[in-house]
Amino acid sequence: MGGVNRASTGTGAGAGIGGGAVGANLGAVRSHNTALVLGLLRDAGAEGISRLELAERTGLTPQAVSKITARLREEGLAAQAGRRASTGGKPRTVLRLVPEAGHAVGVHLDRDELRVVLVDLDGAVVGERRAGLGLGAGADAVPAVVADTVETVVRESLGRGGARLSGAGTLLGVGVAVPGPLDHARGVLHRVTGFPEWDGFPLRDALAERLGVPVVVDKDTNAAALGLSVGGEGGAGGSFAYLHLGTGLGAGLVIGGRVHRGARTGAGEFGHQVVQLDGPLCECGDRGCVEALCLDAVRRGETARAARVLGVGAANLAGLLDIDAVLLGGRTVAGAPEVFVRGVAEVLDARARREGATGGAVPVRCAPRGERVVAEGAAQLLLAPVFGRGEA
Repeated sequence: MGGVNRASTGTGAGAGIGGGAVGANLGAVRSHNTALVLGLLRDAGAEGISRLELAERTGLTPQAVSKITARLREEGLAAQAGRRASTGGKPRTVLRLVPEAGHAVGVHLDRDELRVVLVDLDGAVVGERRAGLGLGAGADAVPAVVADTVETVVRESLGRGGARLSGAGTLLGVGVAVPGPLDHARGVLHRVTGFPEWDGFPLRDALAERLGVPVVVDKDTNAAALGLSVGGEGGAGGSFAYLHLGTGLGAGLVIGGRVHRGARTGAGEFGHQVVQLDGPLCECGDRGCVEALCLDAVRRGETARAARVLGVGAANLAGLLDIDAVLLGGRTVAGAPEVFVRGVAEVLDARARREGATGGAVPVRCAPRGERVVAEGAAQLLLAPVFGRGEA
């Protein structure tokens, strides 16, 4: 699998898991087969799963499963959850994941706000902080504040940390979600709409140098889409679009069960599709973008109109990709969720009727997890690869 190691810090720092020294336990989570086993342990929850069931579901031999689970128990990632009666012979030992054996930080760095969460291996939030600082504070100030906030959350929640987080033995690393566009592979920001001064800034390396642990940077919408997919949205191999309307507008796309970033990691710049040639000027420099029209309507208090405009963009996307569902999120949507769901659904319904779409209109609903959806998804940039559910 190698997902944890690919979350490069740019400084060669490692990550610890299971409470040991930094980098000492990465061998337990490196292989694809181990990721399969860990994923099934997590899915089984507190009830656990037997070694025989693990072998049946992964296609691995019982001997291979025994070796993997023995190593996971030794590293503190798995534990016995009791015994279960079998059809013959002695009762089967049932194993479970140990959620507190590993943690990841998720950072949502928006244009005007910062949210940091710490989650365990189950994805449960065990620490959180918010700050009224965002990209608008500038590249000189933001990395230091983000690092300080992350360190505070880790120290308060785990009782470990310090000037650098390499002493927090269960910490896999930090996932950072920011508005796009950006270069996900290198962790470098491009010209974020409204903040051109960030163009070319190496945010991943800047934070990794301060924190001393692996850092992954991705778009806010991609992070949210990953977190939703890991949480079961879309099902196995399903497709959906997460539309995030806050201080800007973007889309996270899951196609065939995987986040679609595009050949140059630029997919999902949904807000800057032009739907009105003579429309209002957008901060991107074009006119009549969906983002500009939506936010303009919101500023005028015309929420229902903003929802219909968002629906037009969603209908274009659904027609282009034939997705299974549209999920809505972001602080603007959170302010009037019923209005936005209804407005977007009406546009999609009308399109489906015109086209005689088989199976009816694409369903629309608000994404779960509310305003945490991006920050929690950012943490999954580190966690998902450990369970074979995505690549950082």
